[in-house]
This record gives sequence, C-alpha cells and structure tokens, in this order.
Amino acid sequence: MAVSATLNAGASVSQTRTAVAGVAPSWSKAINKTLSFANGTGANQADIVYLAERTVASATNDDIDLAGVLTDAFGATITAAELVALIVVNEPLSGVANTTNLTLGGATAFVPGFSAALWPISPGGVFEIASPGAAGLATITATTADILRVSNSSGASATYQILILARSA
Repeated sequence: MAVSATLNAGASVSQTRTAVAGVAPSWSKAINKTLSFANGTGANQADIVYLAERTVASATNDDIDLAGVLTDAFGATITAAELVALIVVNEPLSGVANTTNLTLGGATAFVPGFSAALWPISPGGVFEIASPGAAGLATITATTADILRVSNSSGASATYQILILARSA
C-alpha cells in the first residue's frame, strides 16, 4: 500500500480601526502552509495513515495504541515507529457539536509534552501538529511509548475525528 498526504494549515485575518478624518484604516494578512508527504519512511514521507471517527464516554479516556493494535482503512494492522502528524477535531463528521472538552496527553510520553494532560480542545476545536523532517515528531516504542491518550471531561460522551500520519521505520 502506498500513502500520499497533503496537510494544510492557514488563517486569514483582518482588522479595522475607528474612522479618523473619515478614513477607516484596515489591515489584513494571511498565513498558510502546505505539507506534502510521499510514500516512504524518510523526510517528507509517511507510509502509515489512520483516519477515524472515535467516541469516548463521559469522564473517561480513549487510549490509542499506535504500535500493533489499530488497523488502517484496508484492515492492515498499523505498527508505527515514528509519528509525523496528528490532527484531532473535537466534533463528529455530522457536525453536531460536542458539549465536552477533550484533552490530549497523560499517557506514555512519546511526543514531548504529552506525558501530562496538557492539550485541551474545546467543542468544535482543532489540534494539529506536524513535522515533515527525517526525525518526524517523535519515536514510537512498542509497549513503553506508544499510547496517545484522548481524555473526555464529564457531562456527555464525545465523538471526535483523528488523523495519525506515521512511518513504519
């Protein structure tokens, strides 16, 4: 199986001020970055993709094992050795808003900063991180550093979308 992926991050902003002497000053800028990944295990490459909609019950964790438990779209078992990109959207595909916050982290620390539950995602929010370089984001070590934890606060279950882009070596 071959993987190719394109990730986009961007924003357009504008700002205006109160009119002075009949002129309303304005300013606008944009920031955009597109990352393209070819099939493989080197820089700007990935050979594993996991894209799913998952549900986590109220006040519980969804511990995602990245080495030997997940399956890809064709049913093949995923054994990731290196994380390249992660996107989590606190909203189901249906677009019906969740009512609880999700928090990333708190399991094994294969990504710096993920050993503590530090990355909150409010309902409708998005978390995205990617590194196309040869080292990727982090090394995934089976049984000791391969769990990505998604925690749900109390109040209701939450269905979210997740993309994991990784390398097998």
